[in-house]
Amino acid sequence: MNKNSRWLTPNLIVLTLVSFTQDAASDLLYPLLPILLTGVIGAAPIALGLIEGCAEAAAGFTKLWAGNKSDYLGRKPFVVAGYGLAGIGKALVVIATAWPLVFFGRITDRIGKGMRSTPRDALINDSVPTEHLGKAFGFHRAGDNFGAVVGPLLAVGGLWLLDGDVRKVAQWALIPALLSGLLTLLIKDKYVKKVKVAKEKRQKVLLPLSLKRSIGVLVLIQLTNIPDALLLLRLHDIGLSTTMVVLAYAFANLVATFAAYPAGVIADKFSPQLVYMFGLITFAIAYCTLGLTQSHHLAFLMLGLYGFFGALTDGVGKSWIARLSQPEHRGRAQGVYQASMNFAILGAGIWGGALWSRGTHELPLVLAGIGAALGAAYFALDLVGKRFAH
Repeated sequence: MNKNSRWLTPNLIVLTLVSFTQDAASDLLYPLLPILLTGVIGAAPIALGLIEGCAEAAAGFTKLWAGNKSDYLGRKPFVVAGYGLAGIGKALVVIATAWPLVFFGRITDRIGKGMRSTPRDALINDSVPTEHLGKAFGFHRAGDNFGAVVGPLLAVGGLWLLDGDVRKVAQWALIPALLSGLLTLLIKDKYVKKVKVAKEKRQKVLLPLSLKRSIGVLVLIQLTNIPDALLLLRLHDIGLSTTMVVLAYAFANLVATFAAYPAGVIADKFSPQLVYMFGLITFAIAYCTLGLTQSHHLAFLMLGLYGFFGALTDGVGKSWIARLSQPEHRGRAQGVYQASMNFAILGAGIWGGALWSRGTHELPLVLAGIGAALGAAYFALDLVGKRFAH
C-alpha cells in the first residue's frame, strides 16, 4: 500500500458506505416528518417539538454511554446494534397511526444513532494513522453528506410519482436503512479489548486537560447553533414552497459533500482550529443574511453557504478531538464531545424556539449568527497568540 492510500482503509470505506445509506434513509424521512405528523396523523405542532427535543437528549445520553463502553468491549457490537436500532425506529415511524408511536420510533432511531456514532468515530480513529485523521473524517463526512443529498431528492421524486402520498414515500426509507444495517457486518474491529481491567484502574484514566478545554470551547460555541428545522421554517416564512425548501436542503448537503474532504485535507496540513474558524464565519454570514432577507434567490444561495459550515466543522471537529485522544480513552473522548454537542444543540433549540414562538422569527437567526462570529473571533485571536508564542 503506497503512502498516499494508507488512510483509505477497508474499515473507512465500509463505514462511509454505511453512513451514506443510513443518511439517505434519514434525510428522505426527515423533511417529510412534520407533514406526516401534523398533516397525515393529525398531531398538534407542539408534538413535533417534544419528539425532536427528547430524541436529541436520548442520542446525547447514549453517545456518552456507548463511547465509554466501547473502550472496554470493542467498537463493532455498538456500531451493528446502533444501525439496527435506527432501522427499527424508522419502521415504527412510517407505520405509525398515532403520534406516541412516532415518538417511540424517533427515540429508538436516535438511541441507535447515539449507540453507533461515538464507537464508529473511535473505530475510524483506530483504523487510520493520526496524520491522516482530517482527510479520513472528511471522506467519511462526504459520504454521509451525499446520503443527505440523495434522501431529499428521493423524497421529491417520490412525492411526484405517488401523487403526494407522504406515507408511501416515507416507507421508501426502509430500503437504504436495511442495506445500511447489513453493511455493518463487514466491519473489522481494530480495537484490542481490555479484558478483566480493574474498575479502579479504569477510573484513573482521565481525559487530558487540553482535550477537555477544546471540548468546552466547542460546546460553548455550539450553544448558538439553533436547529436546522428553524432554518427550514424561515424559508417557508419568506414564501418558498415545500418542494423548494426540500431542494434547498438538498443543495446545502450537496455543497457539504464536495467541501468535506478538502476541509479534512486542509485541517491535516494546517490546523483543525483554522478550518473550524472559517466554518463559523460561513455560519455567521448565512444565518444573519437569512434572518434579514426576503429574497428567495438569496435565501437559496445562503443555504448553499450554510452547507460549508457542516463540511468545515463536523468531521474537522471529530478529527480535532481524535488528535487529542489516546487509545485507552478514544471512545470516551468522542462520547463526551458528541454528547455535549447534542445537549448544546438542545439548549440552542430551547432558546431559539422560545424566541420563535413569540413571533420574532428573524431574531433567533441573527443572534445565532452573531454567536458564531464571536466564536470565530476567539479562534482567530487564539491562533494569532499561538503564532506569536512560537
